Amino acid sequence: MKRTKWVPIVLAAAVMAVVVLGGCGRNAATSSAGASSGSGSNEPIKLALSPWPGWFVWYLVKEKGFFEKEGVKVDLVWFPVYSDSLSALAAGKVDANSQTLSDTIAPASKGIKLKAVLVNDNSNGGDGIVVKPGISSLQELKGKKVATELGTVDHLLMLTGLQKAGLKESDVNFTNMAVNDAGPAFISGNLDAAVLWEPFLSKALEEGKGKLLFSSADTPGLIPDLLVFKEDVAKNRPEDVKKIIKAWFAALDYWKANPEESLAIMAKAAETPVEDYKKGVGSVKIFSLDDNIKAFGKQQDLTSLSYTGQKTAEFLKSVDMISKLPDLSNVIDGHFVEEVAKETSGGGK
Repeated sequence: MKRTKWVPIVLAAAVMAVVVLGGCGRNAATSSAGASSGSGSNEPIKLALSPWPGWFVWYLVKEKGFFEKEGVKVDLVWFPVYSDSLSALAAGKVDANSQTLSDTIAPASKGIKLKAVLVNDNSNGGDGIVVKPGISSLQELKGKKVATELGTVDHLLMLTGLQKAGLKESDVNFTNMAVNDAGPAFISGNLDAAVLWEPFLSKALEEGKGKLLFSSADTPGLIPDLLVFKEDVAKNRPEDVKKIIKAWFAALDYWKANPEESLAIMAKAAETPVEDYKKGVGSVKIFSLDDNIKAFGKQQDLTSLSYTGQKTAEFLKSVDMISKLPDLSNVIDGHFVEEVAKETSGGGK
């Protein structure tokens, strides 16, 4: 249930504002009029999301009316293909997007002004390298056919795993393949290994008789999933940004108090059986308000977004995914969750 790619040609198209958006369905649609970011605008905030367990919480927020209770108008905009949501945000077709930290670094390095205001979750086993029977170590991937999608967080995870094994990307037969294709290709026996996310990962393990060799659980904090706004929206509509964050945490409280109902709502949005959704969402760590406060801190480890972002940016540059390191202090903005914490009774959750 996750992300796809940010490749240079997609980014260039977004910067040139000639991105063509397609295939947007589910509970909301992309407006041809684009996003509304004017100061004091009463237009709904267009919040984009795509398949990933932690992001289906937005449908719980919507279904239980927490946006309305906080007094903010929000249109959820569904993108079956994650890269389309990245392009939409970069081109100003939506106001905010659910995306990873690494996929926020790429546009920031090109001068696209963004604000990361909330950590939805961290992948904690939801992304992984699955191999066919007979392969028992990452070192044995040398010369083997390994698929994932170029420029994705799972491409980053693959490179991280290969580095730990003393291998480079050139040591494997890398195949650029979207997760929607890589999962079935692995199950059908056409790949030696694939780097997948949920639910494709679990399906590959179960139906493809695969073995999990390396996952995001081995690199805790490497893959944070965020709510990212266009900078002008965050600047011009700060109260709406805070209201959306409050609605998110209200939904988490509701989930805690009503687990079965909440899981059923999110599983329905994910179009998957509840038990399967439970497995998927169990592979992520959903972040509380207190978790968010810590994440926006300045610790010198992967619990800090600024630290993780710097290390990720350096890694992306080392493999030529970005040409220069962006100033992430202008991107990672924790003041919204800090204000929400101050305004919340008890100061946290």
